[in-house]
Order: sequence, then structure tokens, then C-alpha cells
Amino acid sequence: MTEKERMIAGKLYDPMDGEILKEQFGCLEKMYEFNRTTVSEPEKRQQLMKEMFGQIGKGCYIEPPFYANWGGKHVFLGDYVYANFNLTMTDDGNIYVGDHVMIGPNVTVSSAGHPVELHLRKQGIQFNADVHIGNNVWIGAGCVILPGVSIGEDSVIGAGSIVTKDIPSGVVAVGNPCRVMRAISERDRNYYFRNKEIDMEIPD
Repeated sequence: MTEKERMIAGKLYDPMDGEILKEQFGCLEKMYEFNRTTVSEPEKRQQLMKEMFGQIGKGCYIEPPFYANWGGKHVFLGDYVYANFNLTMTDDGNIYVGDHVMIGPNVTVSSAGHPVELHLRKQGIQFNADVHIGNNVWIGAGCVILPGVSIGEDSVIGAGSIVTKDIPSGVVAVGNPCRVMRAISERDRNYYFRNKEIDMEIPD
């Protein structure tokens, strides 16, 4: 197998392989162009995102700067994804993000890792494991999501969490390592923050 084939198959591989680097550098050029755009260039941003990402749904907004090992080539976004400043995605493996996902500032989503074994690490050997983020997930500021993790739909990941294992649907999870704190409940339909009541109509 070539190193690129090993990369796609999720096997150990050398990320400094010439074939891989040539393709990767081409992707990074568009990412750097995207990060140079200004708030007065929304059409240019949208066009670049269509070229950068493996898939991008309607109504997506990514606030520059955005960083990704492959410039977003292995990132697949659903509809109405919002990401605040400094989103970093190590997208050597695939990262799947569902619809209506909100991502706070300074979040890292990593699909790439290195073996614990010293001699392989000294050679820069790498492996990838896909990340899945379900529909309607909110990822708080400063979170880190590690390779191979799945987050179930409708869940909220508290700010600063390190997500090392799968998180089920419909929960609030927080911490390092991130753990389920509670289920999302009927109380959440009445209070938006501590004891502050929701004073507007909630759409169906």
C-alpha cells in the first residue's frame, strides 16, 4: 500500500510522504486565502468554503481564523453550522459535523494521533480516527475533541472540556475528561441560564 492508501485506511503511516504533502499543501493555500478575507467579503468567504471543505451545507458560517491540517478537505459540514474564532480541525482523518451545530471560540477537533511507542513517534508516524458530531450539538469555548470520538445529537459540551470518549445524545457533558453531568430536561425549556426564565416563545 502507498502511504496515502494507509492514511485513508486508518493505518499507521508517514504524513511526510511526498505524495501526501503535495496534495496537502494545495489545500492549505485556500485556507490561508480564506483567513485573509474581511467581514466585507462574505461572497468570497462562501466561495472559498465551498472549495475548501469536503462538504458544506447551506447557511454555514465559519469565523476566521480557521485552521485545519488539510484546509477542511476532510471536514463534512451539515446545514447551518456556526463556528466562532480560532476553530482548529486536524482533519487528516474525516470529521463529520451535523446540522445546526454551534462551536464556540478556540475549539480543537482532532482526528489525528500518534502512537505512544517512542520509536514510531520519533519517526513522526501517525494514525487517524474519524470524529462524528451529531445534529444540534453545542460545543462550548475552549473544548478539545480527540480522535475517534462521537457526540450524540442535541448534546451540549461545556466550555473547556476534553472529550476523550463518546458522549450520548441529549445530555450536558463537561470536564477533563468530559463526563455526562445530566440529561437535558423539561427545566431547560423554562430556564436559559441558572434561574433566569425564558421569556419568549419557543418555536416547534
